[in-house]
Amino acid sequence: MEISTVKRMETEALKSSSIDFRRLGLALLFMVMVLIYNYLSSGSIPNNVFLAIAALFGAYMAMNIGANDVANNVGPAVGSKALTMGGAIAIAAVFEASGALIAGGDVVKTIKKGIIDIAAFGSHTDSFIWTMMAALLAAAVWLNFATMAKAPVSTTHSIVGGVMGAGIAAAGFSIVAWGTMLKIIASWIISPILGGIIAALFLFSIKKTIIFKEDKIQAAAIWVPIFVSIMAWAFITYLTLKGFNNVWAHIVHTLTFLPQTSKPPFSIAALLGFIVAGLVYIFVKKQIQKKVHSHIENSRNGINVLFTIPLIFSAALLSFAHGANDVANAIGPLAAINDAIMTGGISSKAGIPFWVMAIGALGIALGLALYGPKLIRTVGSEITELDQMRAFSIAMAASITVIIASQLGLPVSSTHIAIGGIFGVGFLREYLESSSMKEIIATDKEILHDEKKLLKSLISDLKNLQAKEEKNKSDYEKIVSLYEMIDVEESKIKVVKKLVKNAEKVKYVKRDALKKIVAAWIITVPAAAILSAAIYFMIKGIVL
Repeated sequence: MEISTVKRMETEALKSSSIDFRRLGLALLFMVMVLIYNYLSSGSIPNNVFLAIAALFGAYMAMNIGANDVANNVGPAVGSKALTMGGAIAIAAVFEASGALIAGGDVVKTIKKGIIDIAAFGSHTDSFIWTMMAALLAAAVWLNFATMAKAPVSTTHSIVGGVMGAGIAAAGFSIVAWGTMLKIIASWIISPILGGIIAALFLFSIKKTIIFKEDKIQAAAIWVPIFVSIMAWAFITYLTLKGFNNVWAHIVHTLTFLPQTSKPPFSIAALLGFIVAGLVYIFVKKQIQKKVHSHIENSRNGINVLFTIPLIFSAALLSFAHGANDVANAIGPLAAINDAIMTGGISSKAGIPFWVMAIGALGIALGLALYGPKLIRTVGSEITELDQMRAFSIAMAASITVIIASQLGLPVSSTHIAIGGIFGVGFLREYLESSSMKEIIATDKEILHDEKKLLKSLISDLKNLQAKEEKNKSDYEKIVSLYEMIDVEESKIKVVKKLVKNAEKVKYVKRDALKKIVAAWIITVPAAAILSAAIYFMIKGIVL
């Protein structure tokens, strides 16, 4: 029996290691192909070796973005069983790549969020190139480590830390825009709190309007179309503001009746959102009416089914917007290096060749497919238990928080918002069920008190009988009976004590996961910065 068990363990271990090797092989193949293609296609350009290596680092960074950051978009949908792991990866890969290629833009700021002053480099183009290469590699390595530790972190904060660390190594502390750094630190607090509050509010609204009602089906027929149309407004507005930000100039050039602005105005984004929301409300209302007559359970599980399709759409739209925006974390520095090598100078903005955009898009999709499941499971099920309603509330928080923050000028992180939303719905569950748990605990403690009182009485009777000098047969029989009754009462007390202890320990948010994730968030910027500075000095030492 033991030999067969060991053999099964060996077979599983070999199977697991074989899968790991295949994943590593595909990742390395992609990076090597990027390296070779770029080196051969830029053979006549001076410093083409630096460009090829930078492209390699960009590919590595893009894969790590896919492995870590994309989990926030699809993790809740997978955790709630609205999507299978394979379905989530397929949807996210397609829409992430589409967002990067279609709406990733043809101009990206080379220094993400103005974290350093590029004027400090002067005419030292080589130093600037080394800085961007060090930032890319450091951010990618940190993301790789975070993914291995199953900690969802901000890819934007990773690249910001990388650029800051290498910038300091190249030109000193004065190069850093410390005001921007303070905003980033503020986002560690603002993002998860806003995301958690909004997700909790939406979940409470769903519970109040539908789940707490006796006739849940009738309530769902009224309220689900409203909630879904709000989601449609939020996502269309979010997608217009964030996803089409870089291609807005082309849109207004074609549609001349729109305001001729460089970025989509909130008024236009909101109006477009309202139009789509109205159409969605009409469509969903009809579909819900059909489902009401098709024997939906008048239960929480029955209502959950109604949120499955909206969740799938939210995963796709979040992935598209994420691909359009966060691809810049991989290709922004690469575009800067490409521009510096091609022009021999340093520019605050740089055009992005198609091959650079393709590396970002394909790398994110490949990283997600190969290594995304680990973080998707963490986000979807290892922080708190999710169902479709909770996951829907988290998706709503992800889009609405970004809209609110962008209008108020508050710095936020999409990763921190999503994780904050997960914590928000988990803590709401604890809060709502705490009152009922208190009643259970109070009842159990009353039972425990009564059992202890009875036990004390039995022990007292036993002692009195044992102290009696002359005992008859009846006394001995009663002593035996008392011992048996005492044993029974002690067993009951143990059971009730365990019930009280378990009731008091009920937590719907795993505290270990909370501590690990918050710790990873706090150290992301400094860890990436220190690593980047070390890599910068290493590159400088090798070159010089």
